[in-house]
Amino acid sequence: MIIVHHLNNSRSQRLLWLLEELGIPYEIKRYQRDAQTMLAPPELRHVHPLGKSPVITDGDVTLAESGAIMEYLLERYGMGRLMPKPATPEKVRYTYWMHFAEGSAMPPLVMKLVLGRMAKGAPMLIRPVARAIANRVMDGFVQPNITRQLDYMEAELNRSTWFAGNEFSAADIQMSFPVEAAAARGGLDANRPRLMEFLNRIHGREAYRTALERGGEFKLLR
Repeated sequence: MIIVHHLNNSRSQRLLWLLEELGIPYEIKRYQRDAQTMLAPPELRHVHPLGKSPVITDGDVTLAESGAIMEYLLERYGMGRLMPKPATPEKVRYTYWMHFAEGSAMPPLVMKLVLGRMAKGAPMLIRPVARAIANRVMDGFVQPNITRQLDYMEAELNRSTWFAGNEFSAADIQMSFPVEAAAARGGLDANRPRLMEFLNRIHGREAYRTALERGGEFKLLR
């Protein structure tokens, strides 16, 4: 039985959604973030040395990293579902978006979260300086990168219904997290209608809703 070591408000929600789309039985072992630090609890280190989520165990296999886990689940249990056929333009796009999600899209969104928390959490005496530094990095580097990436993603969704083509795939599940994060803290709004339509479509999928019911509240950190 596949066990998803599920941290609240985290990337592991994507894995629950993938498993629901594939109709694969699984169990959830729940972990809660520390209310002050918002970090994963130390118990996760007993599962994987890095102590982060997502992590799954499947018999003797313990695997971390959402992209690697998705590839493993699709190869072992997918039977060709949620992936374009090999050697097609759609498969090339699929592979690109599977890597883009964490390799390009998420880093500036994470930086924005960290810089915002750094400015708020600095000691009172140096808070103005910390805020000024954070704002300079945010305005000069982080937000311009987020904006450029959102413009790019919006244009790509003008090419096809989904990220890898006109068929829903695991690339859309992988891309859901950065798009959700951008809506929460990256400036994504109705000015980019294709991305907002993407969110509406995934939120309407039965497997997405079932995964939320099983995983619990999903609210991205701001």
